[in-house]
Amino acid sequence: MTEALNELGAQIEAKRPDCVVAWDISFGELNIDVTLSNIAGLVEFLKSDQNCKFSTLVDITAVDYPDRAKRFDVVYHFLSMYRNQRIRLRTAVREEELVPSIVKVHPSANWFEREVYDMFGILFSGHPDLRRILTDYGFRGYPLRKDFPTTGYTEVRYDEAQKRVVYEPVKLVQEYRQFDFMSPWEGAEYILPGDEKEGAS
Repeated sequence: MTEALNELGAQIEAKRPDCVVAWDISFGELNIDVTLSNIAGLVEFLKSDQNCKFSTLVDITAVDYPDRAKRFDVVYHFLSMYRNQRIRLRTAVREEELVPSIVKVHPSANWFEREVYDMFGILFSGHPDLRRILTDYGFRGYPLRKDFPTTGYTEVRYDEAQKRVVYEPVKLVQEYRQFDFMSPWEGAEYILPGDEKEGAS
C-alpha cells in the first residue's frame, strides 16, 4: 500500500508541479501540501485523472495555528473508491485570505465550506451561499479558533416571563474563566501515597 501511495505522490508531483509544495505518507494516507491559488485546479485534476479518480469528498476542515503568519491550514479529505486510496490536501491560509471554493468540482463541498466558515471564520471565494450553518445568525466569533473563550460571549435561554428566547452576556459565578491549567495537586500541603519514593533512588 505504501509503495502504491509513494508512486501516486510522485506522479501527482510530476504532473502538477505548479500545485504541489510537498508530500508525504502518514497513517496510510497520502498528504499533499498545496499552494492556495491552485487548490481548486488540483482538486479537479485529482477527480478526473485516470490514475487518481478521487471522486468522493469526505470532509473539509481546518486547523488553527494562532502564532503562525499563515494562521490556518484548510484540510481536504478525498477517497478514490476505484483505487481504494485516500488522500489529504493541506493549504496554508492567512487570516484575511480567501480560499477558492471547490463547490463547482464537488457540490458536496457546499456545507463543508460553510461549516469551516462558521467555526473558523475562513472565507471561500466563489461559494454560492456562504453563511453560518451550525451557530445562530447573530452568533459572535468563531468557536474553533484557539482564542475563542470556552464559555463563549453570550448565552441563550427561553424567558418564561417574556415568552421568547433572550440573549444575555455570559455570567459565571465560578472562577473557571481564570483557570490556570495547573494540576489540582500542585501546591497541596499534604503528601500523597507514593510521593515519599520521589527522591529515594
